[in-house]
Amino acid sequence: MWYILAIFLFLGTQSSAQSRGVRDLLPEGSFTKGMEGPSFDANGNLYAVNYQKQGTIGVIDKDGNVSLYVSLPYGSVGNGIRFGKDGFMYVADYTGHNILKIDPSNRSITVFAHEPKMNQPNDLAISMKTGIIYASDPNWSDSTGKLWIVKKDGTVVLVEDGMGTTNGIEVNSEGTLLYVNESVQRKVWVYDINHHGIPVNKRLFYEFEDYGMDGMRCDSKGNLYITRHGKGSVVKISPKGRLVREYYVKGKNTTNIAIDKNERRAYITVADRGCFEVIKL
Repeated sequence: MWYILAIFLFLGTQSSAQSRGVRDLLPEGSFTKGMEGPSFDANGNLYAVNYQKQGTIGVIDKDGNVSLYVSLPYGSVGNGIRFGKDGFMYVADYTGHNILKIDPSNRSITVFAHEPKMNQPNDLAISMKTGIIYASDPNWSDSTGKLWIVKKDGTVVLVEDGMGTTNGIEVNSEGTLLYVNESVQRKVWVYDINHHGIPVNKRLFYEFEDYGMDGMRCDSKGNLYITRHGKGSVVKISPKGRLVREYYVKGKNTTNIAIDKNERRAYITVADRGCFEVIKL
């Protein structure tokens, strides 16, 4: 009888995604397998990199219509996207070792910061208190990484070297904590942010036994949502470091996450399917 029970449990797990209301936002294949960096602007439009081909950014309006937003300069490929308090879009250009700045009024693209010592700027987080950008910087070839800050004038400062493969990065809504994960090492670190905007007092926040991690987002209550790349899920971790819930989607390579303004839904970039999957929170 045990194997019959196991089958029911397996089927229950597989159907749990549907029971939580998981749905596709776009047709599969709308974006490339490099789909990453989801972010909402102040008007509720949703953006992600690599729409139809690498080196682009796509936008989905509030009615669900998708279109090309910009093509990045030749040779540039985006990853993380964030909007600053100034309303500008900031993009981690991992091939050009840049942080790009896009003016939404005319979609013009400039290099906000350039640092040739970066491996490949991957994901971004912005403190709405200070305007400082925090950038993860993995070196996948040797499973190491760095952590950088970019000041409001575009000055790039190395915070920490010799880390694991730094990937997902996030600042809490109060601007007091910085979270950084290491995909290969499966560890999530948390730092206090001092009054200069510098991460200090690093400590281990959470550690997984299997599967990698990618992008992260905090909600207004301080819960941290982490995409589990290869597992096809998103986990919710409480501010005290306790796993509260795991949400499963249809694809496996969940790369990043954005949460809507009302914190009712999360929009997951699923690279192996090339589309957004939406989960109810």
